[in-house]
Amino acid sequence: MGSHIDDEAFIPPTVDQSVLSTELDLDAAVVHFAREGWATTPPVVDATLLERLSAELGDLEPRAGLRNLLDISPAARTLASSMAVRHIPEAVLGAGCFVTRAILFDKTPESNWKVPWHQDLAIAVAERRELPGFGPWSVKDGVVHVQPPTAVLAGMVTVRVHVDDCGLENGPVRVLSRTHDLGKLDPAGIQQLRSSATEVSCTARRGGILAFRPLLLHASSASTNPGRRRVAHFEFAATDLPEGLDWQLRWRSEPHISHPEDGPSRMRGQQAPRIVHTDIP
Repeated sequence: MGSHIDDEAFIPPTVDQSVLSTELDLDAAVVHFAREGWATTPPVVDATLLERLSAELGDLEPRAGLRNLLDISPAARTLASSMAVRHIPEAVLGAGCFVTRAILFDKTPESNWKVPWHQDLAIAVAERRELPGFGPWSVKDGVVHVQPPTAVLAGMVTVRVHVDDCGLENGPVRVLSRTHDLGKLDPAGIQQLRSSATEVSCTARRGGILAFRPLLLHASSASTNPGRRRVAHFEFAATDLPEGLDWQLRWRSEPHISHPEDGPSRMRGQQAPRIVHTDIP
């Protein structure tokens, strides 16, 4: 004869239920990410940390956003090292993954934009080195960027932390599921998929996360809400680039967090905050 079991009776009273809930939310996101190429979560980032981030950037936030976010914000470095931000990249790429680029995007009534359907094809590197399969090259706000081979992009994960609520009226990211497995797409291929696939709007609450593969087709609309839509954008990788080419940033964790399986964190010389003019990194 069956009986009703109260699952919560099996949770030891010493377990922090909020932490347990966060871990379950992130584990579910990992499963969805592996299948669809993207995932969102409920609020999983500590609200106090988001308040610190807002306070640190309060006098610095220009229109559209900032590059070199880890250079100017200790709270952003704590955020990049947190379990909430690292959980999906570590599950997908391994515990040794590191941040290669960090940007703050900020949609406001004064700085509002839309982004057409695209893939994130460029990475930030330390300097230009001519290598087969790498190109074209560009310089964005003083940082060297290049389009690498597909295999490099396929080995990366992007994590976006919502500093503000992001509803349909705030210009959320829209995605086409599973398109990350199709390699680099030309404009005709993008249009064909756009016509045949169903888009999903990735709304989120403050403290929620959106994670996606760089090759996933995504877009965003202009905000119709007079409020702000701030997003901390982190790009993760786990492997070296070939033949002396190096990532512009390799941020593993804050110094007080020990990761014996990996070498020390490395940040290049601090750079002045740089304005970002569009939502395309």
